Amino acid sequence: MKSKISSLSKSEDFKNLLNGKKIANPYSTIFFKKIPSKNNKLLNVSFVTKKKIGNAVKRNKIKRRLRNIMNDAIKTINMNLNYSYLFIAKKNIYDANYKMIKDSIFNDLIKVR
Repeated sequence: MKSKISSLSKSEDFKNLLNGKKIANPYSTIFFKKIPSKNNKLLNVSFVTKKKIGNAVKRNKIKRRLRNIMNDAIKTINMNLNYSYLFIAKKNIYDANYKMIKDSIFNDLIKVR
């Protein structure tokens, strides 16, 4: 099954999302907002990790984990495709257990729904 996730690319979209609503958990901050120029058949999700978290290997591992969690979320949660999402990872996400990260993000995405 092909993934329904597409990434944000325009700087204006990122700025627009940062002015939207947000939900925070111990591992990440999720910004979400409706963007009018967005395709409603795809889920727009972007993942941001700061350089403070670690080197490129650690940052890419975090992004892979978050992408995998979002693929699982699409399959299990009835997500609203009208919203665009921006995940900003926090420092303790690298050392945390995958199951704990997944549970906290799923709880937040259910609230957004």
